[in-house]
Amino acid sequence: MASAREVAGRRADAETSFRAGAAGRVSALLRRPDGADRLLALAHGAGAGMRHAFMENLAAALVERRIATFRYQFPYTEAGRKRPDREPVLRATVEAAVEAARELAGDLPLFAGGKSMGGRMTSRAAAIDGLPEVSGLVFFGFPLHPPGKPSTDRADHLADVDLPILFLQGDRDAFGGLDLVGPLVERLGPRATLHIVSSADHGFHVPKGSGRTDADVLAELARRTGEWSAKVLAGRP
Repeated sequence: MASAREVAGRRADAETSFRAGAAGRVSALLRRPDGADRLLALAHGAGAGMRHAFMENLAAALVERRIATFRYQFPYTEAGRKRPDREPVLRATVEAAVEAARELAGDLPLFAGGKSMGGRMTSRAAAIDGLPEVSGLVFFGFPLHPPGKPSTDRADHLADVDLPILFLQGDRDAFGGLDLVGPLVERLGPRATLHIVSSADHGFHVPKGSGRTDADVLAELARRTGEWSAKVLAGRP
C-alpha cells in the first residue's frame, strides 16, 4: 500500500505514482481543479490505460463539475502488456490507488469507480476487502457479461457491497443490456441508482443520426455523477 512518503506530485494536475503491492509502482494522474469538493479514484477499462481519450475527456468533464480525479494504471498497462493482470493483482491495485487518493484528497470526500473492468474491479475490491472511507462507487459502463452471452454472474458480488452505487449505462451497451441491468439495480435496492444514457454504446459513443455528440454524452456523465454524489454526501442517494 502507498504511504504519505511514497505518494509524489501533490500539485493540482500532477503526475504521480504509488506502490501497487507486490506488483511494484504504477503511474497516476491527479487532476484537482480550484474549488474541488470531492475526489473520484478512476480506474481504466481492460483495453486502454489512464491516458485513453475517454479517460482524458471524462476527467475534463468532471473538472467542470468541481470533481477532482485520480486516474491510475494497472500493472499490466504500466508494463505495456495487453493482457490484464489476474484479479488479485487488479484488486490490490484498486485498494492501493484508493489509499493514495485518500492521502491526496485531504479533506475531500472520496468516491471510487471506473470504466468497464475498472469499475468492476473496484466493486470486487469493495465486496471482498472493503474500501475504507469511500463514500460510493461509480460505474461507467458496468461489464455485466461478454457481448452475446447474457448473464448476471459477474454482478453477484454486488450484494456484498455496502455502499451507494451509480450505474451509468448506455442503452446500446453490448456488455450490459438494460433488460438485465435494470432488474439487477432493482434487486440491489435503494443504495443502487441506474442512469440510462440514450443512444450510447459501451464506449459511450453515439451514432451521428442520434442528434447527440460524444461530447454531449461526456457532459451528461459528469453532470449525473455530480448530482448523484452530492445526494450521497447529503445522505439521500
